[in-house]
Amino acid sequence: MKNIALIFDFDETLVEESTSALINSLGVDVDWFWSENTQALLNKDWDPVPAYMYKLIELSMSKEPAQITKQSLIEHGKNLKFKPGVSTLFKNLKEYVSNSSEPINLEFYIISSGIGEVIRSSSIAKHFTDIWASDFEYNPNGEIIFPKKVLSFTDKTRYIFQISKGQIGEQYRNKPYIVNNKIDPKDFRTKIENMIYIGDGLTDIPCFSLLKKYNGATIAVYDAQNMQAYGKAWKFVKDDRVNNLNSANYTVGSDLFNSILMALNEIIKQ
Repeated sequence: MKNIALIFDFDETLVEESTSALINSLGVDVDWFWSENTQALLNKDWDPVPAYMYKLIELSMSKEPAQITKQSLIEHGKNLKFKPGVSTLFKNLKEYVSNSSEPINLEFYIISSGIGEVIRSSSIAKHFTDIWASDFEYNPNGEIIFPKKVLSFTDKTRYIFQISKGQIGEQYRNKPYIVNNKIDPKDFRTKIENMIYIGDGLTDIPCFSLLKKYNGATIAVYDAQNMQAYGKAWKFVKDDRVNNLNSANYTVGSDLFNSILMALNEIIKQ
């Protein structure tokens, strides 16, 4: 049986920007948080992901009781706004590959710089074989106190290799170095050429590049209502980072849905 991995970023790929929605729910100006508050750390040579996580902790602890807890993140995850067609995407794709002339095992993954607690609490989390994201440590009251795991840029490629080597699931959660174990390519569970990566942002570039190098499929998505987002995504095409560019609409018959089907067909017939 051939394993195929369909890998997604999360924010602005499958959902509207969930961290910005969280910030807005706390009554904080979103533009200020990103362009001034977090940018002040970037100006001091912080990396973007730990910078926003630190600022969320600072924001949370600025009031008593703390504003951001494990439970509040879980509740936020339950109320996310998905891109069109996402709620039925996984069922539709599973049905599609079930009609293949050869047995196909299609699996879904998320590799995101967003907040893991939010992603794992979303209604679509059940469809994913594994989810990797940035996470917080909590104090005994459940309040966020420190970045526990940070996924940014090339950090995300680590999980491409874990998928390829079959290092997925809870049993690998506390084994950060196992990805470095040497495995004969013939023993890889899922070849990188049998992967499709879908993302929208700068943190996705290393994953785009890795899959392109090994003949996997790469698709950039953008918000059709946002010309700035389109310009950013178009640069991925111009720089030959991706195979295709579509608006983030996953409904059956959309350009994006058809692009995914074409990528699946190419992998299936290999």
